[in-house]
Amino acid sequence: MQKKVLVGGSIGQFVEFYDFTLYGLSAVILAEYFFPDGDKVTGLLVIFATFGVAFVMRPLGGLFFGALGDKVGRRKTLTITIFLVGICTALIGVLPGFDQIGWFAPILLILARLGQGFSAGGESVGGPSFVYEHAPVGKRGLWINITLAATALPSVFAGGLILLLSTVMSDASFDSWGWRIPFLLALPLSAVGLWIRSRTDESELFKKTAAERPKEFSPIRDSFRENSVGMLQVFFVLGLTALGFYMLSAYFVTYIQTTGDLTREQSLLTNAIAMASYTIFLPIAGAIGDRVGRKPMLIAGSILLAVTSVPAFGLVTSGNMGLAFLGQTIFVISLCCYGGGCYTFFCERFSTKTRFTSAAISYNVSYAILGGTAPFVGTWLVDITGVNTAPGYYMTICAVIVLVLIFITRLPETRGRLG
Repeated sequence: MQKKVLVGGSIGQFVEFYDFTLYGLSAVILAEYFFPDGDKVTGLLVIFATFGVAFVMRPLGGLFFGALGDKVGRRKTLTITIFLVGICTALIGVLPGFDQIGWFAPILLILARLGQGFSAGGESVGGPSFVYEHAPVGKRGLWINITLAATALPSVFAGGLILLLSTVMSDASFDSWGWRIPFLLALPLSAVGLWIRSRTDESELFKKTAAERPKEFSPIRDSFRENSVGMLQVFFVLGLTALGFYMLSAYFVTYIQTTGDLTREQSLLTNAIAMASYTIFLPIAGAIGDRVGRKPMLIAGSILLAVTSVPAFGLVTSGNMGLAFLGQTIFVISLCCYGGGCYTFFCERFSTKTRFTSAAISYNVSYAILGGTAPFVGTWLVDITGVNTAPGYYMTICAVIVLVLIFITRLPETRGRLG
């Protein structure tokens, strides 16, 4: 049962991040297909603004599915979220473009993104929470980070698939219909995750909590009443990793092309390898967090991100393929060190009774504010400053702020808590 939960949770994370990553990787062609001709930078800003629209719905999805998950159970709730996210992603693959239906095209694209964001608001927290409640106490960091490592695989899979299709197909064919294939694949991927989850059960920890809670139980009310400080802490802790992850997975491919002057194929290849390294380093960092604690990993990771971000972004935009990969690798190592603490922390910080709701609210608000805006802000900063490494300075400032808040709010060590 534990292995099925781990596999099911990982597939759910894969599907959820597949749609968001795929959208970022396809930004250039989506801008041309769904919006009228115009300035290239303006088109990218519009498509990245649309990218952020989905994150607006994530807090609402977190509220809805979080409360549902704390009341009726994680497994039933996650069955709904994984199906919905697959449907919405596949819909993008069949939408007509601006040339066919005019402004209805971007409107339908935005509606599909809203559906993705709503379902992801539940999946993003429900999957790790489900795995956490089944994991051995001494290996929670490893298990959670294996699950979250699956969020990087979509960049490898989607990036490799786009690279393959754009290589074997003519430019005209790929631009006309080939780009749709990766979006349509989301549906069968969701079906696989749905089948695996149907063969799992709730944890004994959740069953015991559900049996003991009062009849007038309200997950949303109790979350704000009991966990307001914890929700604030999870918000800023997760906000930094949200910013870093979406810089890496959704922005770097476009960033390397437009600022580093590498080709689409070179950008996709270097980013796919960097994301593959993320899937290796993150579980290792989680295992280290099981030994030394969550708080030391958060402190060390935020310091690393503050120190290495600007040099890493400078290498990424150097115009040299090898240096671009090196810059991304440095950034990945720093981000994974931080991830060795943050991902388990957001589950451990709350009790089983309101874990899904409390974590979903703070997690999704942080991802909406910092993760969803990362590609837009990165593009905007480069445009208004003319400095290629401007997004790196933004990352550094955020890392310093989080480091200070860790001490000011007296962030607790959560390793070993029984929930």
